[in-house]
Order: sequence, then C-alpha cells, then structure tokens
Amino acid sequence: MKRFMLVLPAVMLALSLGAVAQAAPGPARARLDAFATGLHSLTGHFSQTLTDINGHTSKNSSGTLALQAPRQFRWDTLAPYKQTIVADGSRVWMYDPELEQVTVRIQSSEEAHSPLTVLTDLKQMDKDFKVVEQGEHDGLAWLRLSSTGKDPQFDHADLGFDANGLARMTFRDQLGSTTEIRFSGWQRNAPIPPATFNFVPPKGADVIGDAPVIDVQPLKD
Repeated sequence: MKRFMLVLPAVMLALSLGAVAQAAPGPARARLDAFATGLHSLTGHFSQTLTDINGHTSKNSSGTLALQAPRQFRWDTLAPYKQTIVADGSRVWMYDPELEQVTVRIQSSEEAHSPLTVLTDLKQMDKDFKVVEQGEHDGLAWLRLSSTGKDPQFDHADLGFDANGLARMTFRDQLGSTTEIRFSGWQRNAPIPPATFNFVPPKGADVIGDAPVIDVQPLKD
C-alpha cells in the first residue's frame, strides 16, 4: 500500500487549492487564484514519476482523477498497473486488484496534517503550512508548501502553474524520494455522477483497515 500513501498527499493538495489561493502574493498566487476561484469540481488526467534519493526513476504511472469539494476524490491508476483510491467524505478506500485487497481508513485520519485540512478551516492555513513563491522556471510559476506539522507526510510540495492552472506538482517524502505529477485535460465544474465517489468492495476481495465496512449498494448515476 506504500504506492497509495505516496499519492494521497498529492490528491489532498489538489483538493486544497481554493484555500491556498488566499496566501502568498505573486505570479503563482495569481494563477492559483484564477484557477481556484469558483471551483467546485474537477476532472483530469495525470502522469506520475517516482524518483528515489539517488536520482533513479523507479515507477511511472498514469490515469485519471476526479475531485468534488470539499472532501471527495477518486484517483484511478490505469497503467502500468490498476489501482484505485476513493474518498467518499467519511472513509478512504484503497483497492489493489492485483492483490485482491481493499484497505479502508477513516478519512479524518488520512487528512491529519495534510493540505486538505485548510479547505475546511482557512484559519489553519498559516498554522499548517509555510507558503513561499518560488519564481518562474520551466515555463511555470511555482509555489512551495512546507508543512509545519509535527508529523508531515512530505518534506515540501511545489505546485507549478501555467496560464490554464495547475500543470505540475512535485513533493519530496521524508526518505528523500521525489514524486512528480503532471496534469492535463482539466474539466472545471463539470457534473460528476455521485457513484464516482461511492466504493463497494468487489466480491471476494480481502477488506482490511481501521474503519467498519457497511454493506451499501452503489449509487445510481
């Protein structure tokens, strides 16, 4: 499940864009503000690269994502393997078809010390993060978010913006590995079927974790 935990901070960062837009004046802030203003939902594509502390690229993956403010998201890795993360507002489901295993966690515990918390409480922004303009390079304007929490999920995260919004995100974990995510095909505020954020464990899959599983039927579109 380590691959899931590496990607969760990135998803949470994306969900927190509206809150971060209130901080750090400068070109990156201006692009973030334009991207996040009036944002309620978002769908798009991602490609992700994981590089270890020695600079060796160890994993490449790609897929789709869907976000619905304030607390729902879906992250589907489609290649080279299939994995799914769904946050339904109360629980986070992590499904690995290859292992036939589902891990479920209380969503509040996943959000602890993460950028998602600033979306629901803007006053926590300055307390949770140090936000600094990083100037422009690679054709993007950059913001750096450094967590001030006692047990951060990452050392820092850099968000790169082009004229159309968030284009790239990089974050370094506590072991020195770096994850880079490139985004494309954003669709802002397009209707997302409610079933997108409803997850029912497939029959026969092992379900583990710290959240009780309730037998519910999938929502209909």
